[in-house]
Amino acid sequence: MAAATAILQLICPDRPGLVSELSGWVAANGGNIRHADHHTDSGAGLFLSRLEWDLERFGLPRDALPAAARALAERLGGDGQLHFSDRPARVALFVSRQDHCLLDLLWRTRAGELPMTVPLVIANHPDLRPIAEDFGARFELVPVTAAGKAEAEARQLQLLAEERIDLAVLAKYMQVLSGDFLARFSRVINIHHSFLPAFKGAQPYQRAWERGVKLIGATAHYVTEELDDGPIIEQATVRVSHRDEVDDLIRKGRDMERLALARALRLHLRHQVMVYRGRTAVFD
Repeated sequence: MAAATAILQLICPDRPGLVSELSGWVAANGGNIRHADHHTDSGAGLFLSRLEWDLERFGLPRDALPAAARALAERLGGDGQLHFSDRPARVALFVSRQDHCLLDLLWRTRAGELPMTVPLVIANHPDLRPIAEDFGARFELVPVTAAGKAEAEARQLQLLAEERIDLAVLAKYMQVLSGDFLARFSRVINIHHSFLPAFKGAQPYQRAWERGVKLIGATAHYVTEELDDGPIIEQATVRVSHRDEVDDLIRKGRDMERLALARALRLHLRHQVMVYRGRTAVFD
């Protein structure tokens, strides 16, 4: 297992000397920097930084680091988040009937490709229970109807709290989360079966086929109240031709859905994504 590291994500007003100040702070405490990624958005006047350093022999105790990082961010007039690489996230997967994304994420987790555990799978249909249980995940069936949506979401939120979930992933969960749900639990990633912003909403492959497009894709994004309009993390595309029918687009698209979602989840879990002004900076 790789040695543990600390990861600081910082957004602050841009000014000269910030890279030096950040690296100097780590060096002053005896830290060895593993990765340093920075971006200046000149239009917004913002400086974004992802700094990762070894915890071994670092001068500050681990339990003192969050407060020290907050103080550093405040001194620079910005916002900072501190993470530790040896704390795998607890992730809940939301599913309906399609199994390809669920299987892919559970397999990648078991293989050690994704730094997370999956203690919980929530579904609005019973079909995927055997898959979840084969991988040792708790499977909870929460049917959703128009009349009972609020009650269903209250149960889902209760389950997330019970399992101390850090992140929810909509792995082909064919339901829209309400604004009330997102106000109470906002850490949600979705996979959409189109190359956004094209073909938002339902039946994107059918509409793409009707338009005769030559590329289709999938988009992994953070979930917001506005449908399919959250900050984009990752996208994947594949070529199609006039010989392809709708079923061919769906088959090819599922491969892109698996790929885009796995990549996005890995980026998020490694704290390589920063959201600002409704968009993302991805330090890949």
